[in-house]
Amino acid sequence: MSRRQARGIECSIIGLCLVALVLVFQPFSLLLYGVGAGLVVVGGLAFNLVPQCIPGRPLGAVIKVGLIVLGVLAVALALAVGSAYLYVLYLQSR
Repeated sequence: MSRRQARGIECSIIGLCLVALVLVFQPFSLLLYGVGAGLVVVGGLAFNLVPQCIPGRPLGAVIKVGLIVLGVLAVALALAVGSAYLYVLYLQSR
């Protein structure tokens, strides 16, 4: 990965986080707030890629770490949805 590619990945991740913060704190639309809240989570997880953005490191290493981060997000999402579903079943049985 060249210096320019590494800097581009870093800047795009930081830009994503800044856009997420602007969307969360805007006072106009609840839909934009929801999008911003989702982007905060994605940006926070994507921020784990910044230490991997070193010139000379292969781009495949960054992609590999990105896939691991997406896997963690998928597991967390599955646990959250599963626990909510089980809670609904518990409430219906009462």
